[in-house]
Amino acid sequence: MAGYERNPDIARRFGENLFLTRRRAELSQEELGFISSLHRNEITKLERGLRIPRIDTVIKLAGALEVPPGDLLKGMAWVTAPARVGRFVTSP
Repeated sequence: MAGYERNPDIARRFGENLFLTRRRAELSQEELGFISSLHRNEITKLERGLRIPRIDTVIKLAGALEVPPGDLLKGMAWVTAPARVGRFVTSP
């Protein structure tokens, strides 16, 4: 996909947020997969930071976990540069 850049920091942070939110909800990966209509293997890959989710996947997961989608995106932001070329950043 043109313009797409895999960002391991963003994938890792999303995975951490997903893992912590799922654990707070006291759901297994299999249960979350069922509720969100995603395969358990997809949940595993997301939590391990091996994939960056599409927006529809974020919405499915947030709905299944009964949290706002922003909860799964905490600690992530886009920073613009002088030439209007930006980059992702994660906070500690």
